[in-house]
Amino acid sequence: MSDVRIRVVKPGELNAGEIESWRELRAKSGAPANPFMEPEFTLAVARMRSGARVAVLREDGEAAGFFPYEKGLLGRGRAIGFGVSDSQGAVLRPGISLCATELMKACGISAWEFDNLEAQQGLFVPDAAETYSSYVIDIGNGYEAYENVLRTQSPKFLKTTLAKERRMGRQIGELRFVFDERDPAALRQLMAWKSAQYRRTGRGDRFAKEWISGLVEYLAHLRSPGCSGILSVLYADDKPVAAHFGLRSRTVLSCWFPSYEPEFAKYSPGLVLHLRMAEGAAAAGIGMLDLGRGAAEYKDSLKTGELLVHEGASLRPGTGAVLHWVGREPARRAHHFVRGRPRLAAFAQNSLERVGRLRGK
Repeated sequence: MSDVRIRVVKPGELNAGEIESWRELRAKSGAPANPFMEPEFTLAVARMRSGARVAVLREDGEAAGFFPYEKGLLGRGRAIGFGVSDSQGAVLRPGISLCATELMKACGISAWEFDNLEAQQGLFVPDAAETYSSYVIDIGNGYEAYENVLRTQSPKFLKTTLAKERRMGRQIGELRFVFDERDPAALRQLMAWKSAQYRRTGRGDRFAKEWISGLVEYLAHLRSPGCSGILSVLYADDKPVAAHFGLRSRTVLSCWFPSYEPEFAKYSPGLVLHLRMAEGAAAAGIGMLDLGRGAAEYKDSLKTGELLVHEGASLRPGTGAVLHWVGREPARRAHHFVRGRPRLAAFAQNSLERVGRLRGK
């Protein structure tokens, strides 16, 4: 056992000093300043999720760490905002004397599930079952430098996308891009597009879940240095044709919910939007766009590098651990089996899209 003292609170019970200590520890971690790891995101989730908790760690009388999580029935725990949070883990003082089992025991959980665990999270990485790439765009040297990179690594993509952008302006109407749009109607339009996209592709509609739609609407109005909602919109003839909602810190824009008007798909408005987002982010002093986990052709064209994230669960003996294994591991193993076989994965994707088309009839 270590000399670390741990108390568990609801996020809203953190005092101003503890929130500031969280920010300071995170800033010293050396990890990218992902807004999902800031206290503001946890506080926002707590407004929508009654099971949100934070373990506050103190060592030698000083703040030594913060571990946000959600506590469910029978000791089952999950990363805060599980299912929508794109960066997960604990915020700890380097070298803290602690093990995952000890922390989970103090939190009263026998399982802690994650699907976007940071690579730097040494406390939990040994329990990862899968590792994925999270693709990033480096704009630290400005947008012009990034575009020059694209001219070398994705010349056909850049040429085609810029040509479509010009054609869209000629055929639909003058293009206008707003990096930080505050019009709530634009956010509602994005959510409607995204819901339709989920249904069209046979996936569950995230925005049909009240806590997710409420979280996005709340974060859209949040303005803090470490975690602010950013709605970016591409207009043609003063009508929105593509939009994206994400979170930003001073240096990172975490891409979250992009979508576009299917009527204009031939112009690739989503790709045009991402180029303009990179340009707008660079002008705003942001150095990196995190496109998130999951392979996609557009990410391969846009990316300049990648980070690693992990999926899995830390377990300690208990009912929650057994329930986690029974409920999650067979499905995870089946997903891994399909993902490793491209033809089977393509068949699964086509099946999802057929289901989506049937839903739409």
